[in-house]
Amino acid sequence: MKKLNYLLIIFLGCLNTVFAQQKGNVDHLPVHEYTLTIKEEMVNKAGKEVKGMTVNGTIPGPTLTFTEGEYAVIYVKNEMDKETSVHWHGILLPNFYDGVPYLTTPPIKPGTTFKYEFPLKQSGTYWYHSHTMLQEQSGVFGSIVINPKKKVLDYDKDLVLMLSDWTNEKPMNVLRNLKRGNEWYQMKKGTATPLNKVIARGALGAQLDFWRQRMEGADIADVYYPAFLINGEKSVDYSDYKPGEKIRLRIINGSASTQFWMTFGGKAPMLVSADGNDVVPVAHSKTFIGIAETYDFIITVPQNGKIELRAMAQDGSGITSAYFGAGKILPAEVLPKPDKIEMMQKMAKMDMKMGAHALKYRPNKDERYKMKAEYGMQMDGMNMGDKKKDSDMKMDSDMKMDDKKMDPNMKMDSDMKMDDKKMDPNMKMDSDMKMDSDMKMDPDMKMDGSKMDSGMKMGDKKMNSNMKMGNGKMKMNMSKDSKMDHSKMKMDGDKMNPPAGRAGMDMSGDSMNDSKMGGMKMKGMDMFSEYNYDFLKSPTKTNFDKNLPVKEVLLNLTGNMSRYIWSMNGVPLSEADKIKISGGEVTRITFNNLTMMHHPMHLHGHFFRVINKNGDYSPLKHTVNVPPMQQVTIEFSGNNGDENGDWFLHCHILYHLMGGMARVVSYDTPRDPKMKNFPLKTAVNETDKFYTWSLLDVASNMASYRFTSSNIRNQLNGSFEYGWNKNLEGEITYERYLHDYLRVFGGVNVENKTRNSVKDLKTTAVIGVRYLTPYLFSLDARVDSDLRPQISIGRSIMIFPRFAVFGYYEYQMDFGFVNKFPAGKNFESETVWSAGAEYFLSRNFSLMGNYDNRYGAGGGLSIRF
Repeated sequence: MKKLNYLLIIFLGCLNTVFAQQKGNVDHLPVHEYTLTIKEEMVNKAGKEVKGMTVNGTIPGPTLTFTEGEYAVIYVKNEMDKETSVHWHGILLPNFYDGVPYLTTPPIKPGTTFKYEFPLKQSGTYWYHSHTMLQEQSGVFGSIVINPKKKVLDYDKDLVLMLSDWTNEKPMNVLRNLKRGNEWYQMKKGTATPLNKVIARGALGAQLDFWRQRMEGADIADVYYPAFLINGEKSVDYSDYKPGEKIRLRIINGSASTQFWMTFGGKAPMLVSADGNDVVPVAHSKTFIGIAETYDFIITVPQNGKIELRAMAQDGSGITSAYFGAGKILPAEVLPKPDKIEMMQKMAKMDMKMGAHALKYRPNKDERYKMKAEYGMQMDGMNMGDKKKDSDMKMDSDMKMDDKKMDPNMKMDSDMKMDDKKMDPNMKMDSDMKMDSDMKMDPDMKMDGSKMDSGMKMGDKKMNSNMKMGNGKMKMNMSKDSKMDHSKMKMDGDKMNPPAGRAGMDMSGDSMNDSKMGGMKMKGMDMFSEYNYDFLKSPTKTNFDKNLPVKEVLLNLTGNMSRYIWSMNGVPLSEADKIKISGGEVTRITFNNLTMMHHPMHLHGHFFRVINKNGDYSPLKHTVNVPPMQQVTIEFSGNNGDENGDWFLHCHILYHLMGGMARVVSYDTPRDPKMKNFPLKTAVNETDKFYTWSLLDVASNMASYRFTSSNIRNQLNGSFEYGWNKNLEGEITYERYLHDYLRVFGGVNVENKTRNSVKDLKTTAVIGVRYLTPYLFSLDARVDSDLRPQISIGRSIMIFPRFAVFGYYEYQMDFGFVNKFPAGKNFESETVWSAGAEYFLSRNFSLMGNYDNRYGAGGGLSIRF
């Protein structure tokens, strides 16, 4: 027994020594401290004094500079009258200090200071921002530079460039305006597509196709911004740099909802880093930077002249510029504004199916693969999303098939596995897909992203010389009985571009053009062709051990622009389960974007591989942009070392996050005990808040007031109308959204029984359904407590810029069931209709005129608040 006790003492002593050494390793790290003070101050970023939120008195906040291997200690003081937080974007750190209030970290209460501390395991360009509500839009963000222990790149100076957008409105008012479906922001910045422009361009058919799918048009960006900024200014000039100096530009997109196209004047700069990680240097003078991404470039100051960096908002609504050096300006390329009407025409011509539901009937039912199958690309009459009903053929949207032959037994999995089947020697692949005639293909061959094995065989038979592969393009000629599983198809390498990258395969039949970054081109459709990451290659292998188990996760990105709800797989954050993962496995997530918006997806606390044509050398990132109607695959395996806790995964368009496009990725371990008094539900509820808005019409024939208070599933409506001829009607209803387009409601209606008299009021209860039909008609079908059925329909259409017309029709039947049964001859009916027009003066005011068969003709002012 004594011997056992002795051994136990030795064991505990050794264990204590290990813990002491581990603690000592942290204790002996050089400590680098900062203090950040957040407060509300009046600022002027776009010609008007408004209240903003500053960090140490500035927007953006100061750059925090560290050296890899240091121990960061950052005190954040909250001098506001509301909670705040700071998330350290891209930093690998303990879960408790990640900075998402109520999820990982306590909120910083007014008048208090929170201490963040963590070792710095990395180097590179990163940033920080508030993760509380919409505070990031108001100015709570700044940059982080972590210098490596040993400098490996050749440059003379460092410069951080923080891109951002600025609104003079309160951010919550911006979101409320988006929630009510107001088109004012598109009108304000000139990106709206009224019917007169559509018709003038011969695009009425395309517009009707969009309306049929309950979409107004092709959307690019949601919010109007009076200013786009670099380091807090509309333009910055760095003329002190000397000719010949090499400057490392650390560019961060710290915008709330703006993606930028960046172009450089002069010689193409060398892109050397993405999201803080080194990449194989590549000359790159035109780069798309998504929200929350960072790119480092090295430029050389010319002997005579200054280089322009031009950042254009993705929808062409504004620019911001920086200049480096002195002398004559070397201008950056001026990019054309996107043509939304042309986009609509091309998408309609391709017969794309859009309108995937942002809100499902049954949120707990897993329909992600069904959703992907139903809402995919359709080209040349062929559904590229697994929906074709007269065929078993399944395939990814990145491939085109003609009508030649393929063995009907051949099956291709999404990793393009040709499993144990033999390829028919008669099968032909178009000339875009070249392969030497003596090349053999193995039946288990996978094409997974970087290169195609030169020894590939197809059973023991040689592949027919008519089958050709090359130039990263692929056209397959198949019979309609052929089967291809689209969920895993990837192509490895240096010889083929994978569908897992941003753009996928080039189907134009043309050779790959590096200036277009190997993107998608489909019979004139090149609007998505430049959104891919193929230009990024890791200098070292990033692939995982092939023996690790792989967890596959499909996340369809879904949204509803009219109600401004954003979700994944048709489920917003407030209705979603956690994504359970394990540190001992590879998690592979495919983002399948079924919306017309770009979505920069960010995973906290991790770096992930973005699978592209570079295969084993695919780059590591913390944020990946997913373009419209395309898919991107990422994979990761607990690379933080702190494989526990819950981590946030979300779209970094701030208003999309607040609309519900987020998930919690969980290692399914206990929460930190320090989070005991901070319920996770509080963080989730931020994305399911009620928003309230009202409309007041004051006209010469009548006055009306309407209000709405709505969250994701619930809505309270009120309407009151009074005609100067003493006709009166009022109604209050509560409705529950069962689905994007369908809700049930119940409420109370009050109206005067005797026209032209307000003394004889009648009150009835009403129940019914409201439905948004194809072509965007609002349908209301109901019955009241007198058993009178009623149906109504309404629609508004923008005809000219800022000018819309509207109409409403209502038909009610009275069978006399209440006063006499059977109804007999007591059947009566009533018809109500109105039509009018509206001219938008501003976000809050419009001139309007209408005719109503109850109130007559009139005109006046509409006020939105």
